Amino acid sequence: MLFRSGPPGAGKGTQAQQLAQGQGLLHLSTGDLLRAEVAAGTALGQEAAAVMARGELVSDGLVLAIVRSRLEQQAADRQQGDSGTSGWLLDGFPRNRAQAEALEALLAELGQPIELVVLMELDDDLLMQRLLGRGRADDNAEVIRHRLTVYRDQTAPLIAYYRERGLLASVDAQGSIEAIAARIQTLLG
Repeated sequence: MLFRSGPPGAGKGTQAQQLAQGQGLLHLSTGDLLRAEVAAGTALGQEAAAVMARGELVSDGLVLAIVRSRLEQQAADRQQGDSGTSGWLLDGFPRNRAQAEALEALLAELGQPIELVVLMELDDDLLMQRLLGRGRADDNAEVIRHRLTVYRDQTAPLIAYYRERGLLASVDAQGSIEAIAARIQTLLG
């Protein structure tokens, strides 16, 4: 039960996917969860689809409802003897302190607290190199600098929130995928 955070280009998604597979964790990527709910045509998915069709951001409440649904399903599967995933890794949520507080209340209700928050840190120059190297149309130096500024402004209170609770552990996100994965494994013990 952990959450990962870090700036755009730090390798969060890659590391989250590998860690979830290697540790037998349910990988809860909020973007993937939203797309899966929409594709399945669930009530939550229909609500999310309507919001996204209007070009709006999906509300924190709706994201929390989807996270709740997946965690409850995982718990039900385990109770029925499914030997699948034994924990979870939250990827991409929360993004701010208000979301973190709402998530904390949900997880307390479910009896599944966050055990560790992994913050992947990388020098801005290396982030720029990585992001520019992806070759995406929206990845130019000016846009990337703005995204990094927005990221830092929005997540500073979130990082402080988890640091105050003794849950935050930083990982140097420089180097190969394997080297970064090894650093994360060291944190997990």
